[in-house]
Amino acid sequence: MSPKNHEKQIDFEHMSEAESQEILEKYDREAAFRTFTDFRGTIISIILICFSLFQLYSTWHVIPSTHMRPIHLAVVITMAYILYPAKRGMAKDKLPIYDFILAILSLAVYLYPVITFEERINQFGYPLIQVVVATLGVLLLMEACRRVVGLPIVIIASCFVASGLFGRFLPGFLGNRGYSVSQIVTHLFYTQEGIFGTPVGASATFIFLFILFGSFLEKTGVGAFFIDLANSICGDRRGGPAKVAVITSAMMGTVSGSSVANTVGSGSFTIPMMKNLGYKPEFAAAVEASASTGGQLMPPVMGAAAFLMAENLGIPFGEIIKAAVIPALLYFAGIYIVTDLEAKKMGLVGMPREQLPKFTKVMLERGFLILPLVVIIVLLSIGYTASYAALAGILTAILGSYIPTVFRLIRKPFSKDPESVGSIVKNTSGLHGKNYLEALEGAARSIISVALACGVAGIIVGMITKTGIGLKLGAGLTALASGHLMILLILTMFASILLGMGVPTTPNYLITSTIMAPIIYKALVAFLPDVYNGLSAIGESYALLPAHLFAFYFGIIADITPPVALAAMAGAAIAKADPLKSGINASKNAIAAFLIPYIFVMSPQLLMLNATWYQVIQIIITSLVGMLGVGMCVEKFWTSRLNILQQLIALGGGLCLIYPGTLTDVIGIVLVGSIIFWQRFQGGKGKSNGKAEVAA
Repeated sequence: MSPKNHEKQIDFEHMSEAESQEILEKYDREAAFRTFTDFRGTIISIILICFSLFQLYSTWHVIPSTHMRPIHLAVVITMAYILYPAKRGMAKDKLPIYDFILAILSLAVYLYPVITFEERINQFGYPLIQVVVATLGVLLLMEACRRVVGLPIVIIASCFVASGLFGRFLPGFLGNRGYSVSQIVTHLFYTQEGIFGTPVGASATFIFLFILFGSFLEKTGVGAFFIDLANSICGDRRGGPAKVAVITSAMMGTVSGSSVANTVGSGSFTIPMMKNLGYKPEFAAAVEASASTGGQLMPPVMGAAAFLMAENLGIPFGEIIKAAVIPALLYFAGIYIVTDLEAKKMGLVGMPREQLPKFTKVMLERGFLILPLVVIIVLLSIGYTASYAALAGILTAILGSYIPTVFRLIRKPFSKDPESVGSIVKNTSGLHGKNYLEALEGAARSIISVALACGVAGIIVGMITKTGIGLKLGAGLTALASGHLMILLILTMFASILLGMGVPTTPNYLITSTIMAPIIYKALVAFLPDVYNGLSAIGESYALLPAHLFAFYFGIIADITPPVALAAMAGAAIAKADPLKSGINASKNAIAAFLIPYIFVMSPQLLMLNATWYQVIQIIITSLVGMLGVGMCVEKFWTSRLNILQQLIALGGGLCLIYPGTLTDVIGIVLVGSIIFWQRFQGGKGKSNGKAEVAA
């Protein structure tokens, strides 16, 4: 980088915490909770901390699922009515009497199945009081979910309930014999095929533990560490802040379960820096939103969806990580390439190296913060349960926070440091009492949205099993596709995006995998028998994995797909940009997420299924070059602007290289290589802004 590139000092000023919180509350309903500064706030904090301690206790002293799941939801729904107002804009320091009544009613209704469990074991049918309680339970859950998570998932669940109530009046494949209100609500409330099904079971066990792990990890300062680490790696590169956003979001995605929270958390730093460097506001917002959304696709946690996949499919967790890693890396590689080409096109430079942290210093001083992630990955990969790994990760995060203190104490006898031992312990890093309480309270607060969404997801799953609409929907979509695999995949893509709108990551996976994955799998077996019979030889669960990942990918990218696009809207609010343009740009940046799922369902080698080690290396290298070709097409630029023919050649070559296979790789290399040579032959004419290139 030339000296004159350092003439303009980069402004590191970022949004204030109050501004970030305001945006977060606007686009993430979970963050818009009531705050009390009087005795009520203290009581609520005590309840939340006790709830977290109870959840921890249940991991050692296992409580039967027939009791644990209702108790879990009883506390969650009660706190939802206490903490979340009926609509936005209402006072956050007041608790209306009707919300207090709803909270007490919710506690009573959801403890009722526990209290009457023995009575109901041998009973035949359901008396009126139990039907009334079940009806209240369904309605209270739906309203609490509307307040905390949002309306989309409630509308979807309501449609499935309506399909059961009015099934005899529905046309075609949507029709069924119809069920009464009592039949539906008792099925949903008193069996483990409805509200208290697998989704809530997951929320009450390992999902809570991973949220608690993330809460403790946040207290260690891992977020600031990730930002500094990303700055030290690529802050001075061409378009540095955009690349920092990509890398930071990829790292944050390993522990975070919210696209919007990711966008606001890291975007409050990266978006102003991108704008200051010269990126357009819409593009800056799009980079952060697409990268933060991709964090939910990044192993090992994947917003806790990875553990649900392992449990649902009966596949070892290590195999889920292995299958998901190449698509996730290609996703981020695609965004990185697009941001680099945009910076190259606009003649943007990086940030001055002297203003950036040094990699070695960051790693030596705070590298220990990644130890909890390493511990979790290792334990899960060698076969330990998700709950055990989460507990080990929490313990490692706590103990690891004291490493700097221990090192200073060890060095003290050999140095001339006049500071006392007590002062060293007090002033160096390490969690203290308040941090523990805040982490416990924060985890209990964070599980509310997840548990409510999981409960409503249970309603959807319960109605599917009750009415059989899942199989009928598959038959209907297959008929609509007229026997064409690609049309069917496109239809399921749109359906998955629709189902994923405004839904947190974990229930997003549960909903899309329950409804869409079976449809996709049956179509793949029918149209690609040779491929999927080969996978079934390993195990039918492995053959199901591509379909589950396909539905999950499109459910997740609903956060950047207009018109909802919550992550893109949050990024636009930070960048003061147009939300629709930001969503369109984010979708363009995340082009890999729209292409790769089609490729890995048709060629599961991309998921490292039935692939040798040398095939995996070949796939990684050629796919990265393929993403370069796709990026050139999207940005319409290499060393100069691409014409329409060059764009089509670059896109074709990129897709050939991403699709595994020797023949497609050769064709792809020829096509992408031809564009590179073609552009060189043109001599780089048409370079945007007429600015000289700088090193990537």
